[in-house]
Amino acid sequence: MWIIFGVIAIVTTFINLYMYKAGKDYKLAMAVGLSFTALTLCAEYSLVSSWVEVEDWAALMDVVPGMERALWFLTIVSIFLNIAPILLELKDKK
Repeated sequence: MWIIFGVIAIVTTFINLYMYKAGKDYKLAMAVGLSFTALTLCAEYSLVSSWVEVEDWAALMDVVPGMERALWFLTIVSIFLNIAPILLELKDKK
């Protein structure tokens, strides 16, 4: 499930940037992109939680350290890309 949410977050982020570049209202796409980023994190947390419940320590030790770094990086990039149009608008108004 987290892969589906992640792909939707990436697609809507690019739609957000495209709509800004085209001069259209991008705020809904921005909200959807950030929302699916949050849903991706929640789905990943649920996956890890299910591994803990079944005591699959091998999966946890194998996946969690790398996923932690990836999720931090991708979340920061998602936030930055989704709010970039707002920052650019503020810059243009000055």
